Amino acid sequence: MTGRAEQTISEIRTELDDLVALVKGFGDDDLTHPSGAAEWDVSQVLSHLGSSAEINLAALDGAVTGTGAPAMEFIRATWARWDGMSPAERAEAFVAANEKLTRLLEGLDARTREELRIGLWFPGEPVSVATLTGMRLSELAHHAWDVKVAFDPAATLAEGAAGLLLDQVGGMLGFLGKPEGFGGREASVAVRTTGPDRSFGLDIRQAVTITDVPAEPDAVLTAPAEWFLRLVAGRHAPEHTPSAVTVTGDGITLDDLR
Repeated sequence: MTGRAEQTISEIRTELDDLVALVKGFGDDDLTHPSGAAEWDVSQVLSHLGSSAEINLAALDGAVTGTGAPAMEFIRATWARWDGMSPAERAEAFVAANEKLTRLLEGLDARTREELRIGLWFPGEPVSVATLTGMRLSELAHHAWDVKVAFDPAATLAEGAAGLLLDQVGGMLGFLGKPEGFGGREASVAVRTTGPDRSFGLDIRQAVTITDVPAEPDAVLTAPAEWFLRLVAGRHAPEHTPSAVTVTGDGITLDDLR
């Protein structure tokens, strides 16, 4: 798990530096431009990433010092403070908060990355550094896309992030998968991704779960890995779907899987 955490922290750094370089060139009109996240402008996406960085930092500090997970009073106050900032203030504070969190993660020694368990701000057992950083990378990568796609409809998730996030996509499907959109039908889908190349199955029933590649799938979905992740996260509108995405199979279309 230590190696996994190291890879993820490295990718968090890459994602952050890339987004910060973009944000530092934004003017007021850019910050108030609609983002790829419904009902949020660009500055509100940065506000979310900034406030969540502070909350993650508090959770890490609580784990290291033994004071425990951040209380809801702290979290609500953090949200309110960021909500009260101007767009320019959010952009500046986003950089500072995420840099602080990322430097703390980078400074954890190998033993701490292996053994530390972090209590989170919602019910559940404390998680490992690898799990926390995986969650953070998912949040950062998808919301970075929300910012980038505001100015580039062909924006994609970075391949490095996509490879790491694809390994944890089963957990995301547990609460993001929407089998009700399949009209009550059941299906098995073989998924083949590129960038990186992976093959696995989707079992669509009362829930959506990752399986081995089915021997006789109802459909075959071929897609860039980053698009499949965006599909799971609800960032897969037709205007952001590359031509490389194809579905073959009787009675199942791309619109069905959306």
